[in-house]
Amino acid sequence: MSEVYGDGGGLYWERQGTLRDLGAREFARGEVTVDADGTPLTYTVEPGDVEAVVAERLCAYPTLGSMNHRRDIHPGQVLWLTPNPDLPWVPYYSPWDAPAGFQQIPYQQAIESAGAAVDAGDVDRVRAIWNDTLKGMFGDRDTIDAVQKVVDSGDLDALRQLFS
Repeated sequence: MSEVYGDGGGLYWERQGTLRDLGAREFARGEVTVDADGTPLTYTVEPGDVEAVVAERLCAYPTLGSMNHRRDIHPGQVLWLTPNPDLPWVPYYSPWDAPAGFQQIPYQQAIESAGAAVDAGDVDRVRAIWNDTLKGMFGDRDTIDAVQKVVDSGDLDALRQLFS
């Protein structure tokens, strides 16, 4: 994956390269869902799975964790493998335009809280986290507006890409 800027402003992701499922192996035994062309769409984490091995299995190394806003993986978690390039991207570690001295840990905690709210289907909580905490951490107006549009839509699949 590489970062690209979309026509609507803000940061968007575009996949570079081809995802493939090279088959289950030790430390990567989870279930993969695929589209009509056989391209992996999701991966469900099994006990004992290791992120780096899962990424290698799916030809998604080294971006699997950042694509899913996670520092770790846990059994039952569904990893999303094919982000929609038309939706803005909220990076896990810090906004792309973060100034020197940016408070990364509160940012990541807010991203993780928003992700947990998305996973629980709590759109109101996601909106509160974005509006009360995360939005003020971004400086690029185009990115803020693009994310706000998705947050306001309440579309759980789109919110999942942003935060989960």
